[in-house]
Amino acid sequence: MKFTNVLALTAASTIAMAQAQAVQAQAVPAQEAAADAVGGDEIVVTGSRAQGRSKLDTASPVDVVTAKDLRQQGTTELATALANTVPSISFPRPSATDGTDAIRPATLRGMGPDQTLVLINGVRAHTSASLNVNGTVGRGSAAVDLNTIPSTALASIEVLRDGASAQYGSDAIAGVVNLRLREADHGGGASVTYGIYDTQIDTARDSRHVTGESTVTASGWQGFKLGGDGFLTVSGEYTHRNPTSRGDVDPRLATPVVDSRFGDPAVESYSVYVNTAKPLGDTWEIYGFGGYQYRDSTSAAFPRLASGTTGANAYGLDAFLPKINTHSKDLTVTGGLRGEIAGWKTDVNVSYGRNRIDYWTRDSANYTYGAASQTDFYDGASIYDQWVAGVDFSKQFDVFQSLNVAWGIEGRRESYEIKAGEYASYGYGTAYPGATPGAQGFPGFSTLNEVSEHRQNGSIYLDLEAQVTDKLLIGLAGRGEKYSDFGTTGTGKVSLRYDFSPAFAIRGTASTGFRAPSLIQQYYTSITSVIQNGNQIVTGTYPATSATAAALGGKALEPEKSTNLSAGFVVRSGGFSLTVDGYRIHVRNQIGLSENIPVTTIPGVSAARFFLNGLATTTKGVDAVANYKLVTESAGTFDFTVAGNVNDIKVTKVPTSTLSTLFARSRILTIEEGTPGEKVSGTLAWTGATLGATARVTYYGDVLQPGTVATSDLHTGKRAITDLELRYQPAEGAFNLALGANNLFDVYPKRVPAALNTTGVTGFPYYSPFGFNGRYLYVRAGLNW
Repeated sequence: MKFTNVLALTAASTIAMAQAQAVQAQAVPAQEAAADAVGGDEIVVTGSRAQGRSKLDTASPVDVVTAKDLRQQGTTELATALANTVPSISFPRPSATDGTDAIRPATLRGMGPDQTLVLINGVRAHTSASLNVNGTVGRGSAAVDLNTIPSTALASIEVLRDGASAQYGSDAIAGVVNLRLREADHGGGASVTYGIYDTQIDTARDSRHVTGESTVTASGWQGFKLGGDGFLTVSGEYTHRNPTSRGDVDPRLATPVVDSRFGDPAVESYSVYVNTAKPLGDTWEIYGFGGYQYRDSTSAAFPRLASGTTGANAYGLDAFLPKINTHSKDLTVTGGLRGEIAGWKTDVNVSYGRNRIDYWTRDSANYTYGAASQTDFYDGASIYDQWVAGVDFSKQFDVFQSLNVAWGIEGRRESYEIKAGEYASYGYGTAYPGATPGAQGFPGFSTLNEVSEHRQNGSIYLDLEAQVTDKLLIGLAGRGEKYSDFGTTGTGKVSLRYDFSPAFAIRGTASTGFRAPSLIQQYYTSITSVIQNGNQIVTGTYPATSATAAALGGKALEPEKSTNLSAGFVVRSGGFSLTVDGYRIHVRNQIGLSENIPVTTIPGVSAARFFLNGLATTTKGVDAVANYKLVTESAGTFDFTVAGNVNDIKVTKVPTSTLSTLFARSRILTIEEGTPGEKVSGTLAWTGATLGATARVTYYGDVLQPGTVATSDLHTGKRAITDLELRYQPAEGAFNLALGANNLFDVYPKRVPAALNTTGVTGFPYYSPFGFNGRYLYVRAGLNW
């Protein structure tokens, strides 16, 4: 869909909603319409530190996703539910990409997953210990794993679609996602969701129907009083998901069959979250929140055949399909005090986050041991943890109409570790010492890969927001940071908003941003098997400052820098609202993971890669959100939303080397075309006295999964996905029931042509922004009390 078509669709929807409003305006009593305010009057805390601003009153665009929005879907994955709701967010579902299968990164406006800052109740969340090193969207990033937080624990999510490094620090180049936890001192609820796939799979060489591959999720929450004025809210979730398989038949076999498992991994996880606060006298309040998740995920690598000179039978083994098993343990604990000092609202908090991922390779072999090889290997662990301590102050002054002054300081300590696996997972046996060592599919971390590093940083910020007149709002923000590993950096932001009338306003921002190189990017090291053009290549990833990387042109990593510009307008009248915001984000000195550069000097390794600065990108686009809420006395409430994102990314600079190609066309095109250039969704939510329904159609523009040459490129095609849910929910009843279908019409991306699928593993492009699993049917039953 072209940019002009998206604008035309948005304009047509806007006119239709405005006409509907004019026709129906007299059908709703004035007092009822006022009580049932349109979405947009939700008070937000992200992007503005002034109290009492709604998302339509801010100088920067903010999306608010409510608990109801998250709940009224078939998926129970937070990242998937968020991508279904916010057009500027994409959450592809890669497969056969090692640890990335289990911990998948989300993107905002097509930018790097680590260029979006994630907060929990306004406090910086910790990133995952997993680094995306294979050929996926977000290659080279270590991002926050949104799926560690159960949806049932959330009251809402605020998505700030604007650069905000000057306000919140590193990583907020594309924007900020703030997860706001549920606060309740009474009541509760529980639900069970069960779903299966009912889908027709048509690959290049095969056609089959699948009914099954079930997922069950049980979740619940309960609010408790703490004395007469405090609360404790406890939430929990359990998920068991069977794997999906969408590969093609393997043409290398005498009797071709599907011998891969290309799809979602098997998952078993449980999560628990708490949120609490208790007043201490009339002024101060103590608060805390935190949670823990354990997730056991198992995905599949490429199958190892028995035949051939390098096949399993050459080492006395039968054919096998290696499985990559990860155990992720994720912890967040935060505590603080809120109160007032000399008229300044004060918030003091300390937060600790830790993610440990242990790796196993199952149903595999180390060829160097031959037939005596064990089949299960412990591959080691990666660990990331983070301490954050901050003090924030804010006060409103009677300057102009009002002046809100906020300032604060923050300190952070990060640590990163790699622990070696057992020797057989990476070492040499004596039966076939010339074979590739290590567990097939995912070799373990060796003792040479072990890392234990840390760093500290401190920051100070000032955030001013002045309501100069009834019509003019001006914001200024600045932040300075000092890191122990690369030094100091500073960022700034200016925001303007002018309300011509209560119905129409214009707004805009200009800011600079930065993203510090992560510890994982600086120190990650491993040796693993990478599939490139269907061939297995043993590749080493080395720190940028190591002797190996330095010989290939590596240098100490520096922070990424950005310049962000945005401008837009807000229209609202009665139950109707429309926001349109254009943006331009230029990132320089961007960090990327190099190509697999051939080497001959490292035993057992045929290629090496490392992180380096030097990429530059420019992202331009438009976000538009139109909403109309109609409340009727007899037919219930109708909520219409049309939202779209048009996004264009260009790589404007690529670092070069006389020794080798550092970034091939596939890496550049992944950045430019690996996420949808257009995404438009239309949603109708209806709530009646006892029944309700949600219908959503989401259009995805074509996505390119590039190959090493143009003839090996894959396209997902332009696709529209339809989701439908029907609900029984009595207004005063405790029991509720929902039936639904995700991808109702069983739409798939374009299949991988037979000529490009010599192994039969990848039946569909795994860059697909809506996945490649087909129709999913589900039922959800719940109780509220």
